[in-house]
Amino acid sequence: MSAKPALIVSHRCHAQFGAELVATVARLKLPHDVVALPEDKDARLPEADVTRGEIAFYSQDLNLAHARQFFSAVRKGPNIKWLHVFNIGVDHPIYKEMLERGVRVTTSAGTTAKPISQTALTGMLMLSRGFPHWMKAQAERRWAPVRLQDSPPDLSGQTVVVYGMGGIGTEFARMAKALDMHVIGVRRSPRKADDPVDEMHTPDQIDKLLPRAQWLLLSSPLTAETRNLLSTQRLALLPKGACMLNVSRGEVIDEAAMIESLKSGHLGGAYLDVFEQEPLPAESPLWDIPNVIITPHNSSSSIGNEKRVFDCFVNILEQWANKKSPMTNEVLRTG
Repeated sequence: MSAKPALIVSHRCHAQFGAELVATVARLKLPHDVVALPEDKDARLPEADVTRGEIAFYSQDLNLAHARQFFSAVRKGPNIKWLHVFNIGVDHPIYKEMLERGVRVTTSAGTTAKPISQTALTGMLMLSRGFPHWMKAQAERRWAPVRLQDSPPDLSGQTVVVYGMGGIGTEFARMAKALDMHVIGVRRSPRKADDPVDEMHTPDQIDKLLPRAQWLLLSSPLTAETRNLLSTQRLALLPKGACMLNVSRGEVIDEAAMIESLKSGHLGGAYLDVFEQEPLPAESPLWDIPNVIITPHNSSSSIGNEKRVFDCFVNILEQWANKKSPMTNEVLRTG
């Protein structure tokens, strides 16, 4: 058995990108073997491979079927030094556990920005153009044109507040600008020359910005600062009829307060990809509220994601080989 350190990947990742990864490891003159997890999700990596595991790549296919298998190896591995994950959010306790062990953690932030922002934009367009009305009528096989007096206002000129100007928020802002919307970005860092916004503000200004928001996109990570960001009081600051788009985390919103706001008509509609409890329980009132569009934490779905995430991992692998610190997308803290 080889005594070299191991770079642990999924069976699927090895099948798709194994040759490229082995070539990259050789080019970077890393001493690692590329080791694939067993194809059977109920099988476990041999103990010797667990012991020599030094780098682990958590790809999206593992999230779907093999997460326990993967994290069993990572948790038991005494020599794991770096964990790269396909996802962006690191609010799950496992990442805090890894960091407390001294394991470096990097994410694939930016790789799903385009599909997520496009899905959020689709939600906004469906709400702004009245698609919930048409889709309900279609399900009932009913011809129901919108009357002139009930026609929606033009989207052009409306204001959207983008809370979280990372990759997703920036891409969404760019598309919103192309629709002639007034875009207000919210983030800690100052505005840059190429930011696709009309205004940039810091998070502490949110209470002054909400009354201006006909649309609100939430695209920030879940942190102590953003948890329960939209409370009953803040939802009330939105103009009557404003709509919300959430591709952040469900816990960013007081869900019960949002439901009440939707039922009362103060909140005019919502596109929601994330929820306080997932899967969203069948008894949740959100399923039946008009002007609510629900996707099952699936806004990032895209065939191109696997290659983008793998390329992100390879780029950071090069930084690892060159002993760069911090590496791109390195997590320095959680929560």
